[in-house]
Amino acid sequence: MSSDDAIRGASVVIIGGGATGLSAGWWLARQGVDVIVLDSGIVGWGASGRNGGGCSHHFSPLFVEEQRLWPQMDALLGYPTEFQPKRIRLAFDEHQLTLYGQAVRNAERQGFGSRLLDARQAKELVPLAGDEVVGGYFYDFGGHANPHRTVQAYAWAMEDHGGRLMQHTRVEGFRRAADGRVTGVVTDRGEIGCDAAVIAAGPATGRLAALLGLDVPMVAARAEMVVTEPLPLMPLGGVDGNGLYGRQTMRGNLAYGGGPHEWIEFGDLVGPPPATPLMTHIAGRLARLFPRAAHARIIRSWAGVIENTPDGRPIIDKPAEPGNVVLATLSSIGFGLSPASGHAIAELVTDGACSFADISSFALSRFRALESDWAAIQGWRAAAPA
Repeated sequence: MSSDDAIRGASVVIIGGGATGLSAGWWLARQGVDVIVLDSGIVGWGASGRNGGGCSHHFSPLFVEEQRLWPQMDALLGYPTEFQPKRIRLAFDEHQLTLYGQAVRNAERQGFGSRLLDARQAKELVPLAGDEVVGGYFYDFGGHANPHRTVQAYAWAMEDHGGRLMQHTRVEGFRRAADGRVTGVVTDRGEIGCDAAVIAAGPATGRLAALLGLDVPMVAARAEMVVTEPLPLMPLGGVDGNGLYGRQTMRGNLAYGGGPHEWIEFGDLVGPPPATPLMTHIAGRLARLFPRAAHARIIRSWAGVIENTPDGRPIIDKPAEPGNVVLATLSSIGFGLSPASGHAIAELVTDGACSFADISSFALSRFRALESDWAAIQGWRAAAPA
C-alpha cells in the first residue's frame, strides 16, 4: 500500500492496532468493507501484546460468542494463535473456593460446565503446585492464547482480505461535516477520508473521543508481567490462583501478572513502558502458587498500559452524536474478548446494532451522572514522582 492510497481514504478508519481494533478490522474486511487500521506505533505494542493471554470472561455478555470463536480462530484467521482450551483455578483456603464458585455458577447459567477439584486432583493436574493448595476448579471453558502471535494473525488476516494497516501514524484530529459527522481522520501523515470511524486506541481513547466532544471516563494503569525460564510442561497450561493470571507457554515459560495496578498519567508514551518494582512482588506470589518452580529464574518482564472505566466494564457504543463513530474501550480485558468484541464493533459500524448479544450495558450513557472526581473517590490516582 502506498501512502497516497491510504490518504485517499477508506470506508472505515479504525484508530488503534491492538487486538480490539485489528479484530474489528478483520471482521469488516472479510465482509468486503474497505478498512484501514492506524496505530501510532506497531501492532500489539501496547497491552494487547503484553498480557496473560486469558480467554475466559464469563461475566461478559460477549462470553458465549468469545467461547464459540476462540477454538476456531486459527482456522478462521489462517495463522496460529496458539489457543489452548480449558483452565484451572487453584485455591489456598475454603474462602477462595467459595469465591471461585461464583464464576462456576455464572458460567453454568450460560451452558458451560466445570468440576470441583480436591487437593490431590489439583496437584495431579498442576504438578508445579504445592501443599498449600486445598483444591480448585477445572473449567471446561475458557483457555489461553499467545498475545503476540494472535495480534499478528489478526493483522495478516485483515490484509489477506484487503484491509490496510498504517503503523507509526499518529492521529491528530478529525475532519467533520456541517452535520457533525466525521468525514476524515487527520494524522501526521496526512488526512484519511472516511465514511465511519472506530476509536479503539486503548488508554488514548478518552483523549481522542474528547476531540469529538465525547467524555469517555477512564484512567490508565501499568500492568506488569514476568516470564520465567522454560520448565517442564504441565498437563494444562492455563492455571490461575493467588491473585495471578497467566499461562505456561508452549516452550515451558511461566508468563504471569496480577497487579496491583500502578495508576499513571497516560501521555503519548514512546516505546513500551518500563518495568517497575511490582516485578518482585509478582515473582514472590508466583513462587507461592508454583513452589515446585520457585527455583526458576525470571528471564524478562514487561508492562502494558491498560485503560480502566469506572465500573471496570467495557464501552462499546455508537453515540447518536456524531453518529458515525464507534467507541471501543475494553477496560483491560480486550485481548480475550477480541474475537467477539471485533464482531460486535463491525456490526455496530455496518448495521448499527449487535445481533448476537445484548451489549446495552456497554453504553457510554451509563456514566452520564458520574461524579467529576470519580477516580479520586476510588483511589485511582497516579503516584507522585519520587
